[in-house]
Amino acid sequence: MREIVFSLLGPLDVRVDHRSIQVGGGRRRTVLTMLLLSPGRVVSVDSLIDAVWPAGAPTTARNQIAICVAGLRKLFKDVTDPAHLIATSHPGYVLNPQGHRIDAVVFEDTVRQARELARGGRTAESCDAYAEALSLWRGRALEGVTGPRVEGEAAQLEELRLNVHEEYAGLRLQLGRHRTLIPELAALVMENPLREQVRAHLMLAQYRSGRRAEALALFREGRRLLIDELGIGPGPILTGLHELVLNDSPELTQPPVNPAPAPVADVVAQLPTASASFTGRVKELSALDRMLDERLGQSPLAIAAISGIAGVGKTALAVQWANQIAGRFPDGQLFTDLRGYDEMDAPVSPATALDRFLRSLGVPAPRIPADPGDQAALYRSVLGGKRVLIVLDNARSFRQVQPLLPGNGRCCVIITGRELMDELIGDYAVLSLGLNAMAPQEATALLAEVAGADRIVADPSATERLGVLCDRLPLALRIAGARLAAKPHWSVRNLVTRLENQRRRLDELSPGEGGVRAGFRLSYRDLSPQARELYRRLGLLSVPDFASWVGAALVDTDAVDAEDLIEQLVDTQLLEVAPSSGPAIRYRFQDLLRLFAWERAQEEESEENRTAALERAYGGWLALADAARTRTYGGDHTVSYGRVTPYPLAAELTDELLANPMDWLESERTALRDVIKQAAAGDHTAAYAWGLTVNSTTLFEAHNYLDDWSTCADHALAAAVRTGDTLGEATMLRSQATLAIYQRHYEEAEPLLARALALFNACGEIHGRAVTLRNLALCARFSGDLDGAMRDAREALEGFRRAGDIAGESHALGLLAQLELERGNPAEGIALCTDAIAMSRKAGSVRGETQNTYRLAEALLRRGDPAAAEETCVKVLTLTRQDGDRLGEAHALRGIGEARWRQGAWESAQSALLQALEVADEVSDRFLRARIEADLGCALAVRGTPEAALRLEAARAVFEELRAPVWQEQMAKVLKNVTAAGGPVSPQDLIDVLEG
Repeated sequence: MREIVFSLLGPLDVRVDHRSIQVGGGRRRTVLTMLLLSPGRVVSVDSLIDAVWPAGAPTTARNQIAICVAGLRKLFKDVTDPAHLIATSHPGYVLNPQGHRIDAVVFEDTVRQARELARGGRTAESCDAYAEALSLWRGRALEGVTGPRVEGEAAQLEELRLNVHEEYAGLRLQLGRHRTLIPELAALVMENPLREQVRAHLMLAQYRSGRRAEALALFREGRRLLIDELGIGPGPILTGLHELVLNDSPELTQPPVNPAPAPVADVVAQLPTASASFTGRVKELSALDRMLDERLGQSPLAIAAISGIAGVGKTALAVQWANQIAGRFPDGQLFTDLRGYDEMDAPVSPATALDRFLRSLGVPAPRIPADPGDQAALYRSVLGGKRVLIVLDNARSFRQVQPLLPGNGRCCVIITGRELMDELIGDYAVLSLGLNAMAPQEATALLAEVAGADRIVADPSATERLGVLCDRLPLALRIAGARLAAKPHWSVRNLVTRLENQRRRLDELSPGEGGVRAGFRLSYRDLSPQARELYRRLGLLSVPDFASWVGAALVDTDAVDAEDLIEQLVDTQLLEVAPSSGPAIRYRFQDLLRLFAWERAQEEESEENRTAALERAYGGWLALADAARTRTYGGDHTVSYGRVTPYPLAAELTDELLANPMDWLESERTALRDVIKQAAAGDHTAAYAWGLTVNSTTLFEAHNYLDDWSTCADHALAAAVRTGDTLGEATMLRSQATLAIYQRHYEEAEPLLARALALFNACGEIHGRAVTLRNLALCARFSGDLDGAMRDAREALEGFRRAGDIAGESHALGLLAQLELERGNPAEGIALCTDAIAMSRKAGSVRGETQNTYRLAEALLRRGDPAAAEETCVKVLTLTRQDGDRLGEAHALRGIGEARWRQGAWESAQSALLQALEVADEVSDRFLRARIEADLGCALAVRGTPEAALRLEAARAVFEELRAPVWQEQMAKVLKNVTAAGGPVSPQDLIDVLEG
């Protein structure tokens, strides 16, 4: 596998072995750029659409994005595994940077190294690293790739570039390179006249080069520009330097290279020792570095607020960074634990914290006023002009920290707390870092630090699983590592086995009264009673994520109140927002927090309350899934679910969620799969499993989620048999048979349908019987028994009419039309197709209309009107793409291809059929693929190429394997005709063979 070099720091450029690769048009370049800007992270399809079409996307946008990604994968197929390079990951795509080079990533890594070297006093080496980083730039970032999203990212890269230029210049000034710097800095000032730091660097370089008058003139020019352009005067960087130049201050003389810090007597230094096992958090440390570089010495004050759930490593990160930057604060470092979340003690009051800080800063006790307001004023006065680092750990609220904030920009404040403080964001220029779980490699590194690298690397898969079981929370990882260190005879897999038991996991990670559970308990304790109830009931569900309406069902309240309660849980870090491109915001647990919520529910809720809550939630999913199926399927037929009933949700909420039913089903796909499994496990809830499976089939079929379909139907069937639910058993047997038909396994479907029909007859279920008969007709048709298929289809049609299902009636009419066509009766087929289309429209079924319009196209072909058939298939193609129906799209493209070769247009036929093949491969329909191969063979036979016979033989072999004798026989005849011709075959000769 060869390395691909992606270059963003200039015009977009892609090279393999020093050879430039042409990416393609603007859309493809934009999609690739968006993926490269977030390497290793999922970029949603919605984000890609917004980047490509900022003024508004067409209805085919999602399909076009998929085409762009397919084109990019094809571009790199000879270099690397294209699916590994650009992987599909809900809700979008992710570019894997491993094994490849992205210049923007290399740039940031090199700058980070340069800053570390500078911190360590290795100035010359740092300058070399900065020079190496800047050498990667070839012009303006992403020049030539347009659109607000990309241009915004490019502006951020340009801003970083300027910051690096300034840092690099500052270090070279320390090394005495002021004379050589002047031309470079003059050019930077000309390009960026309002940047005060670069102007200050140029002033200092000019002053040290004996050009004092030019330095003063440069200041005056900057002041005028700032007033004229922004209406503000110069900041402290420029004004302070100006004063020093006017006074020829000794401070302006060149400092010694790598000066040793001067000893300071009686300086407060309260920082705790950084953890010896601290690892990772590189992204967060870099963000803190940038914040300090940009804000220190300016107004407003430099503040970093680190928030996150207990055990996520807030204090460890704050202490690690504080120790790294302590040298930049020679006037002292203050630290206090405000005990905002403490099991035994109340939070520290601002007055108490101020008293301690004032004493630490050397204020005699008699001078400390009693009034808290006066204390805060004195505190700010003492800090005035000083460079002090202040760490406020474990803060509870903004009210607790506000009096502890200094008044000058030469200080820096680090705040940690479980909740994000909105007041800070509103009133201060704060860097807010929401700390989440560690990255997998960071978790592995932390375990290795605590438990020893040899044991951790000995079993990589067990180590990865251990990280997952600990939610990659630093606290849990440290406890797990410590347990391994204390048990040298244990392997990593031994501990994994113990933690796999969900009922013991929190015990294993909560030694004594401390550990993970203790931290969670404090957050839970401080919730309102209503939020605690919702939290523990959410823990009863096994779904990966959920929308707020689920909370409404669990506690039997309205959706707005439930959303408010959920947002409380998000604010306290007990829940987090999950990525989603669906119609509603989705939320999720970390596994350990879910286990804690489940524990609370078992301890604090009765079994009756737990069961009732779950049934309401299952009922809510059933109500929405039923409505989604109805809106997609059409008509207003009401399905009976036997022993269970849907939980009604507000009509306006249902309409909002189901504005696009397929989008809602897609957003709930994994949740539905897990709900079905969970409901199937309970005796009182088993019927929800088959009800949800029936309605989810709409999604499973349209998007080819065949494994989900099979798994859900199997769980639901087993539950129905176990609980003696005849209606459920019949329905799931029919669902399994429908899946077999979809996969063209008709021999498997028939016995399942026979069992289902007997059960439907036994319980008198008319509608279920009609659907089963329709499917039996499909099996008979495929095996060549057209008379039997007609009999079953007519009986199904009567059943749908008796049940009042007009959408089902339209499907049965369409099937009858298909059968008439295959019996050689195109006139009857066209008449039935027309009736079926009208019935589909009456039912409001887009999918039914699409399928019946496709059948009309086939009827037109049999009547000998390929031009009208092509026009009709183009309508089908439009409908399928609007509905996101990939299977229907493949059928439409195949129909277009057949209509074209019948008209002698083999080249345009081939183009449509090759597109159809790509889609058919995506949906894994072998029968459809064989039909496309057959049409490709016919198109190539019209052209007269030898490949025609190969295509036809491939199709015949698949039809034989699938036991489709009618199609197998047709292909054998066509193949014989083509082979005998030995050259081009007229379309009419092929048609005569196919229809003779």
